[in-house]
Amino acid sequence: MTGAEQLLLVVEDEPTLRDLLSASLRLAGFEVVAAENGTRALEEVGARRPDLIVLDVMLPDIDGFEVARRLRQSHPAAAGGPPPILFLTARDAAEDRINGLRAGGDDYVTKPFNLEELVLRIQAVLRRTGGHRHDGLLVVGDLELDPDSRQVLRGGRSVELSPTEFSLLRVLMENAGRVLSREQLLERVWAYDFGGDDSIVASYISYLRRKIDTDGPKLIHTVRGIGYVLRRPRP
Repeated sequence: MTGAEQLLLVVEDEPTLRDLLSASLRLAGFEVVAAENGTRALEEVGARRPDLIVLDVMLPDIDGFEVARRLRQSHPAAAGGPPPILFLTARDAAEDRINGLRAGGDDYVTKPFNLEELVLRIQAVLRRTGGHRHDGLLVVGDLELDPDSRQVLRGGRSVELSPTEFSLLRVLMENAGRVLSREQLLERVWAYDFGGDDSIVASYISYLRRKIDTDGPKLIHTVRGIGYVLRRPRP
């Protein structure tokens, strides 16, 4: 999983720092959505399911520790748990660090901080936790695919797929944000090297779109002359 495939939620009440963080993380290859307070952060997690949250502790309405506790309650381990959290704060006392980890944080960075170091810490957390992919569950925006149960949900709605449609969607989701050529899809889904008729790919992409992209923002995109890509909707 690369940075370009991962969505970060930046929760920071100070506008200048929030904008700086968002811009810097986008330059590092992440998709970024921002929230100015704890209430908005909880709403964004419910709507977008980010891969990681950069969460300021000192927020104007609900402090970051309480946000983390509420996320643990609303996203129990049995349901995959909440996204990993990297706390960001000016409070560097040992007790605050312990409280942050007890609240469900995966790392703790104090202000002022080096942006390059912050990116490295985010990448390290994502490597340890696998982002928001728990127990093999694939999640892109409001689209979910469970390889074990072979269940697909879009916005909470069950989507019935044929075995080939399921395999094609799985490959697209495993490579979210990456453009795959028709030849690559033939090889990975149909086990053809280069001898297969690649028109079958376009046909099955069309079938998938009718089932996946009828409700909500479009996820499956055609890149003319190259192939196809599944992308998260833009904020």
